[in-house]
Amino acid sequence: QVQLVESGGGLVQAGGSLRLSCAASGRTFRSYAMGWFRQAPGKEREFVASISWNGSSTTYADSVKGRFTISRDDARSTVYLQMDSLKPDDTAVYYCALDEVRVVAGIRQDEYDYWGQGTQVVVSS
Repeated sequence: QVQLVESGGGLVQAGGSLRLSCAASGRTFRSYAMGWFRQAPGKEREFVASISWNGSSTTYADSVKGRFTISRDDARSTVYLQMDSLKPDDTAVYYCALDEVRVVAGIRQDEYDYWGQGTQVVVSS
């Protein structure tokens, strides 16, 4: 069993930055691809970014490309989402997820096997 715990959310003004963290426990973290998703009020959960098991490959949604950066620290079993130039449209609950099958994570939610509880990000205008 895998446990994922997100942290780092909060309230920030437009143009500001936040760094989200997702700490994993229960499995050998370095073996798995990871992803970040988000769900805004009244909307479906959507893909944000993913990183392969060794960090060599990353994928971003068009809406965050050039502003967000996903990274991982296997020694700390943690994946990060650095969010810069934040916009009010980035307001959402952010979830991290783990894919225990693929080494290169995809963009579909059904490819992920474990999810965190989410962390709230609010961007004020």
